[in-house]
Amino acid sequence: MRMRPTLSWTPDQDLPPGTTDLGPVTDMLSKGGVLVLSGAGISTESGIPDYRGEGGSLSRHTPMTYQEFSAGAQARRRYWARSHLGWRTFRRARPNAGHRAVAAFGRHDRLSGVITQNVDSLHQAAGSEGVVDLHGRLDRVVCLSCGTFSPRSELARRLEAANAGFRPVASTINPDGDADLTDEQVGDFRVVPCTVCGGVLKPDVVFFGESVPPRRVEHCREMVHEAASLLVLGSSLTVMSGLRFVRQAARTGKPVLIVNQDATRGDSLAVTRIALPLGTALTTVAARLGISVDEETTEPA
Repeated sequence: MRMRPTLSWTPDQDLPPGTTDLGPVTDMLSKGGVLVLSGAGISTESGIPDYRGEGGSLSRHTPMTYQEFSAGAQARRRYWARSHLGWRTFRRARPNAGHRAVAAFGRHDRLSGVITQNVDSLHQAAGSEGVVDLHGRLDRVVCLSCGTFSPRSELARRLEAANAGFRPVASTINPDGDADLTDEQVGDFRVVPCTVCGGVLKPDVVFFGESVPPRRVEHCREMVHEAASLLVLGSSLTVMSGLRFVRQAARTGKPVLIVNQDATRGDSLAVTRIALPLGTALTTVAARLGISVDEETTEPA
């Protein structure tokens, strides 16, 4: 069983610093068959913060774990109050140049697929197809009793009706859509049950401490196996859920490139790490390949 724990990791000081040379990325994409693995860093330009980058939210925010969520009603009340407030901001996020560039590479047959560790669905909103949401999607809700899925927008309307006077101001919105609120701000927030069976609702995301569904992991392993190379975009690779695919690619002789401004846990396995902002880097590469980055995106749910 693979878990998604919060890990403490210190960059290897013996590794060379990142480069600004985009030549290797351009060459890799020109050959095609590239599998993209994206992390929180690709969404920061859309206003969604990173966990571990400079100023990342892990320094001040501990994400909800599956064990906490399952433990009792008070933990769920705290989670849903914060998440309900965070969703108001989170759902307004739009794809940025990095997402649009990835979608453009896909339209021009340069990619074999996209795996994202993010739960924001911004790759899909930018037009990427067949995206594997490794950690799930925040725009869906699942009942832990009957397994029924429902849109997050529907739950938001129900929570709004049940908590008409709930208007606190959050100090921070985090990458998981969770807002920082005090217990006093949470107050007596009302949680609503599943409309089918009355069971407990949970966002359709993999919480820290929860297993990534084995079939999803195996599907991603097959994607790595079939790809010609792996391009990591905006992930620190601190948790094993993403790092294992980098290890698999490197172990089988597939070139790995990383575009991330900070050092990552996978740097020693990569051909190189390009330390540039993703929007700038990917649009530059697209221009070199003669690919237009489409500005049109799909409206979020």
